[in-house]
Amino acid sequence: MKKKIQIAIDSPAASGAGTQAKLISKHYKLFYLDTGKSYRVLAKEYLKNKNKINIKKFKDKLSNLRIKDFSNKNLLSSEIGLAASYLAKDIRIREVVDRFQKKIVVNISKKYQGICLDGRDITYNIMPDADVKFFLTASIKVRALRRTKELRKNGFNVSINEVYKSIKNRDKSDYSRSVAPLKITKDAIKINTTNLTIRKTFLILKDKIDKKIIL
Repeated sequence: MKKKIQIAIDSPAASGAGTQAKLISKHYKLFYLDTGKSYRVLAKEYLKNKNKINIKKFKDKLSNLRIKDFSNKNLLSSEIGLAASYLAKDIRIREVVDRFQKKIVVNISKKYQGICLDGRDITYNIMPDADVKFFLTASIKVRALRRTKELRKNGFNVSINEVYKSIKNRDKSDYSRSVAPLKITKDAIKINTTNLTIRKTFLILKDKIDKKIIL
């Protein structure tokens, strides 16, 4: 590749964006970061401190983060997810997280061919000049089923109804917040993964990327 490439993916919760971003990153040798985990890390801190927002402590937390910290299975809980969505509405916190994520975008190691990020506002806020933009979605029923399986696999005893309600609340919060809401941009390629396998979805994304990126 002649230049570092940028691939941005936005999606509502459990639409498959994280899985696809990892597959894309591995295939094209890109640096991957699940940006939503930034808010989940802070949400964990927020709940730990009895629902108190401490901007300085949040800044320090992100400054000292290591990529492996994002793989903490405890970050997947519905409680942390809702807390993360709540914190994402706070403009002070968004400014802190935005700076953290944008700094990563411009400081990619030479060993990577570029970067792939997935989240809620990647296509128009964090990487507005991305080479390829995607918006993944799926029916709420399918998303709830996927997230339930994921949570149970990681040791959480949850019901699909509980997860369904949680995702529904997340959607309402993500789409309606006044600061950097979840939305589809005109230049984003929309893909509904409801009836697609992981493999089929990947091949569709790969085809779109190959047509835009000169290898």
